[in-house]
Amino acid sequence: MADDLVINDNLTIPDGELEITASRSSGPGGQHVNKTDTRIQVRWNVRESPVLSDYQRRLLMKNLSPRVTEAGDLLIASDSHRSQKRNRDDALQRLAALLREALIPPKPRKKTRPSRAAKEKRLQEKKQRSQVKQKRGKVQDSD
Repeated sequence: MADDLVINDNLTIPDGELEITASRSSGPGGQHVNKTDTRIQVRWNVRESPVLSDYQRRLLMKNLSPRVTEAGDLLIASDSHRSQKRNRDDALQRLAALLREALIPPKPRKKTRPSRAAKEKRLQEKKQRSQVKQKRGKVQDSD
């Protein structure tokens, strides 16, 4: 319960659903990087998670589709810190922030119509443009 990831008031991911793995970080950093597993990857299966309602699952799958694998896993990696613990905390915070944002329901679209004045203005501009193009005709020879 203490290690569960709280997303919002309605959603908490149990620690057992999160698969956290450590690996060697890439890039420069000297000897420390080459011998310690500080990079953290958090894997959470959106498709199989029992804590999600059907609506939440659909919302997450729609909003996070580019980031979710074929198997339904959402992957977050962090290797910005030298410490494994800080990278773990960073990855979990990023996962929580990503889920919070993806769970915001889309705003309903309000249908709008152009006003009468806007329609008239558009038609007037079309007539004006048409006249400009008609005046571009061939010049008559007056011999």
